Amino acid sequence: MPLIMLDDPENTLAMLRESVAVMAARNDGAAILRRRRSAGTDMDLKVWRDMAQAGWLGLALPEELGGAGQGMAELAVLAESLGRALLTEPFAMLSVFPGALLSGLERSDAVRDLAAGIASGEQIVPVLWQDARGRCQPLSLSSGGLLEGEAHLVSGAASATGFLVLARQGDTPVLLRVAAGGEGMRVHQRPGIDAATLSGVAFQGVNVAEGDVIARGAVVDAAFASAIRLTRFALAAELAGNGARALEMTVAFTKERVQFGKAIASFQAIQHRLVDMWADAEFACAAVANAVEALQQGGNGAAMAVLAAKARAGDGATTITRRAVHLHGAMGFTDQCDIGLYLKRAIALNATLGQPEEMRLAFLDAESAT
Repeated sequence: MPLIMLDDPENTLAMLRESVAVMAARNDGAAILRRRRSAGTDMDLKVWRDMAQAGWLGLALPEELGGAGQGMAELAVLAESLGRALLTEPFAMLSVFPGALLSGLERSDAVRDLAAGIASGEQIVPVLWQDARGRCQPLSLSSGGLLEGEAHLVSGAASATGFLVLARQGDTPVLLRVAAGGEGMRVHQRPGIDAATLSGVAFQGVNVAEGDVIARGAVVDAAFASAIRLTRFALAAELAGNGARALEMTVAFTKERVQFGKAIASFQAIQHRLVDMWADAEFACAAVANAVEALQQGGNGAAMAVLAAKARAGDGATTITRRAVHLHGAMGFTDQCDIGLYLKRAIALNATLGQPEEMRLAFLDAESAT
């Protein structure tokens, strides 16, 4: 079945895949998702702590920031494996994104403290920077240090220990550290399609001390661009894993489901659909593998490869999971059938940090600029 195929001379990637499989055996992703949805919580903190103890939350963080200092191949395999296991804690948005953002800044004490806290799981620090349509919208920081504005599409806001906030002070971009639960701050939640909770976080006259300004100027914009690219890469890998696992589940189901005295997998029409799904899964995995190579090499091609991977994996996962639900028949539409949860997760991940159409347009813009 489709996998992101990467060189693994020391068998480290295989061991990483196995470690996720072991955790998935102890933590049923579908059951956790349903339990979290029923409780109305935005995260399962026990699973998050387990992920931290396994070293996953700091996997790509540099060692000097308290991370494991692993590379793109390891990040791709971890995210892919989480997608396959339907472990839906917001790894990309609460580990990869803030970790990559901090990695692009000067190694101050505040940066070191935040990064180490993210890696250990002790600090949950969502990044606030988007409007309701997912566009970049910095908040406003007055000359007197008062923060105003509202950010949307925030993962883990109710469980957050603090926030990293993109703001502008005049024409200068600034990155702020703001503690959760302060006076003048309001969090409002709404359920996402995959039972993850997305929040809006509003600030009204919140005082920000000078010591809570993490960075100023062009370095903030550069760090954000790098962090968004790496997070899109992790999302693409998770989508590839989601689609590949949905394909495996559907192949197994069609071999067991009997109609007219035969397994439906023996029908040519079913076989054609399965082959189409297999092709989509293989193309998604290949696009992510290409992005791994491009990121390792660096240069202008890395950003384009990530855009292509996010578009290909997003389209692939949503197409595969929709077909999978259909091939499961009426039971595929019920909440008790796990395949529908893979579809909902694929839709949510696909929309995060840009739909495929947006990725393709950005790819064309980048291509024309070279």
